Amino acid sequence: MHRHTAILIASLFTGITVQARESVAEGAARQVTAPVNLLHHITSRQMDYHIAPQYAVHDPASDIFQSTNGILRISGRGYGYVATRETYRDYHLVIEFKWGEQTWGERAAKARDSGVLVHAHGAHGSVYKTWIPCIEANLIEGGMGDIYVVNPKGAPHPCSVEVEAWRDRSGDWRWRPGAPRQTITDGRVRWLGCDEAWKDVKGFRGRRDIDAPAGAWNRLEIIAQGKTLRYLYNGWLVNEAYAVAPDEGKICLQTEAAELWVRRFELLPLLRLPPPDE
Repeated sequence: MHRHTAILIASLFTGITVQARESVAEGAARQVTAPVNLLHHITSRQMDYHIAPQYAVHDPASDIFQSTNGILRISGRGYGYVATRETYRDYHLVIEFKWGEQTWGERAAKARDSGVLVHAHGAHGSVYKTWIPCIEANLIEGGMGDIYVVNPKGAPHPCSVEVEAWRDRSGDWRWRPGAPRQTITDGRVRWLGCDEAWKDVKGFRGRRDIDAPAGAWNRLEIIAQGKTLRYLYNGWLVNEAYAVAPDEGKICLQTEAAELWVRRFELLPLLRLPPPDE
């Protein structure tokens, strides 16, 4: 794996929905031209929440998402997300986070899991009564930066991406620059260095994982530029998608049975990036 220096930036809440309409209104997307502090939007309750009611663990959103001294703690005691009320396009998203020790329910012994959802649209909870149609940047032990396309069956506005990818021995798609392009309408594309021996167990660490040491902060960046998405993790380009549809939408942060701490979650304008290779 090689550092992609050209695009390193700064180096480059019943179905419990709170303040959320049944269907997310699809207004004109806002191009990001000045910083947007999404962490402040969460802590000041300027966001919408959806927590799925069908799981054994489903605390109120106000208990799941709590802030102390500017740091957001997501307890993980529920499955769902917090979502922006506006739609966005063309931005540089930065989230700085670290795992807590607590995990819950059926995932108590499994890999810590969360994610950032971009280009989200449609009805809250319309996917498995839990998620929203979107493109996910997966935050999961051993799979940081996996692309996950989330669609309900018969979605009126299906999500899709094209990725240069090959199937590994486990049958998963895996990003590899220069490989034939594949159209992905459901499921994941593993990040470049994902260990083929990955197991869904708490604390998994692959041979080529680039996580910060235990207890330290990690940084995920999502470059949404036109119809492309680029994911950088701790300074490394780990995944890339083209022909992304839709290419705008709401931005969400998941809760998925694992404790997560977040100290930064914001949108920045695009800098002078090289043009996307469509």
